Amino acid sequence: MPEETPPEGEPTKAQPIEAVVFDVGGVLIDWNPRHLYRKVFDDEAEMEHFLTEVCSKDWNDQADAGRPIAEITAELCAQHPDKQPMIESYYARFPEMMSGAIDGTVTLLEQLHNSGMPLFVLSNFSAETFPHAQRRFDFFERFSGLLISGEEGMKKPDPRIYDLVVERFDLRPAHTLFIDDLADNTQAAVDAGWQARRFISPRQLEEDLRNLGLLG
Repeated sequence: MPEETPPEGEPTKAQPIEAVVFDVGGVLIDWNPRHLYRKVFDDEAEMEHFLTEVCSKDWNDQADAGRPIAEITAELCAQHPDKQPMIESYYARFPEMMSGAIDGTVTLLEQLHNSGMPLFVLSNFSAETFPHAQRRFDFFERFSGLLISGEEGMKKPDPRIYDLVVERFDLRPAHTLFIDDLADNTQAAVDAGWQARRFISPRQLEEDLRNLGLLG
């Protein structure tokens, strides 16, 4: 059924939400490499340098985009042989980077689930590390579908991954709400025709969901 187009000059009204898509890290799970590396480094500045210049976000993004962990780890160890034990700890001790669920968000997730709202996941996550999260947190049972970047060979904010979610889960973009903690990712969702809210805190998310009429 085609979306209705407002008369010329009239602002587009937000469409009713038919499905909510959640990011995972930073929204549902408190994931941060610092949870692990504060146990490894005694000096905070040294740790920050390591996470900026060695095991950087760009490096981890390669795993999120589907590259094998063994491959990117070997490459980085070859570049920084003096840091090999610390580099290898990144994925070997990956579960220690997840301090726990963000309980306030999980409460909102449960409310949406209990209301009958279809729920999905779109997350940048290595296909090799995501099972650690899925085994640990039972809230994943609330989702009707999961799309993990490392399994698809592409990651947010690549426009193709939003189109893939729509196709795979038979969603209507204008009636789909995306929740993510990164502005680049929510903007990409909006550019793909979705509705989106950037996650700041569970309290802010609750306010956003109430304003959208999704909470009783």
